[in-house]
This record gives sequence, structure tokens and C-alpha cells, in this order.
Amino acid sequence: MSPGILGKKIGMTQLFNSDGTAVPVTLVKAGPCVVTQRKTPATDGYDAVQLGLVEFGKKQNKPDAGHLKKSGAEGVRFLREFHLGQGTGDLKQGDRVLAEEFKPKDVVDVIGTSKGRGFAGLVKRHHFRGGPATHGSMFHRAAGSIGASSFPSRVFPGMKMAGRMGSEQVTVRNLEVVSVDTEDNVIALKGAVPGPNGGYVMVRRAKR
Repeated sequence: MSPGILGKKIGMTQLFNSDGTAVPVTLVKAGPCVVTQRKTPATDGYDAVQLGLVEFGKKQNKPDAGHLKKSGAEGVRFLREFHLGQGTGDLKQGDRVLAEEFKPKDVVDVIGTSKGRGFAGLVKRHHFRGGPATHGSMFHRAAGSIGASSFPSRVFPGMKMAGRMGSEQVTVRNLEVVSVDTEDNVIALKGAVPGPNGGYVMVRRAKR
């Protein structure tokens, strides 16, 4: 049993249960993946497996091509590691991991990169309330006070201010696998998945 799989987010849709209720799902093109490296406590100090998402037509530089040549993996670009625990099986270099590793009702964690929003203000970035909108108020979406003047005469680190928003790693826990299409390697996950359509994601078995 594989500890996880790599894939690309296709987009959101909805499926219907037998009683007619609509279930919002996110479709993920999961795999095919290849085990490109097997790390062991004896050689690396920890037990993990490195998976690569097979995507033909992607160019590779010489270091990556040399690394992937050992496992016989061609067309691999997206590489990520999964730690191995009890019951995850003994994967070897060159083994293939497909969407059929997962079954409906399985619970997984999805790791992706959130959408980049660019430079954002306090209201959008930190959900500040803002000031009055009428009666001559000139304080609408401004930051307000960020610290005292006489003491400590500086701004404390971590102060919530305007700045770059998004493009950060986000983990969504405990998503249920609704259905699995083994022919096209597509997994339907209940709920939303971080990142834009076409973004790379890691689907790992739930840890909690």
C-alpha cells in the first residue's frame, strides 16, 4: 500500500448520491507515479520514498535526468517524498503507483500551493473589519495604529500588515475519497483542494 500519490488538480464539480443529494467534489488526476528513490534509515537516517509524477513531453536538465535514469523513470518532473510508516508496504525503486491504490471512503490529506493574490491590504489579507463607510469618515480600509510611539518605539515582529498574499503551501486534512476512476487515474475528493486548476498536489493518507 502506497503512503500517497502525486497528481494535478482538474477542477471542481458535483456528484449525486443514491438519495439525490449533491456532493461537491474536486477531481484530481492522480498518477501514474514512479518510485524514483528509496530512502532507508541505514543510508539516509529515515524511512521514506520519493515519487515522481509521469508527464511526457516535459524537458529535463542533466542532473534530473541522471537522477531519474537510476530508476528508469522517463518524463518525470514533479518529485516529492512520503515518509513510510507501519502498514505502508515495501516500495522499491522503479515501482509504479496508480490511483487504484485508493478506495472510496478512504480519508486523505491534500497538500498544494494556494493561489497567488499579489499585494493585498489588511481587509482582504487578514479579514480586518475596516472603519466607518459614511458620515465623513476618512478611515475605511487603512491599517490604523501598529504600535506605540514613546515605548517600545518600534513595530513588533509578526504585526499583521498589508503584503503579499497567497502562493503558500496549504494542507487540507481529512478529505473523503468519493470515487476512483482506475482507467483514467482520476480521484474525486469531497470538498475543496488548495491551488488553481492544473496545479500540482500531494495526496497522502490521513495522519489524524
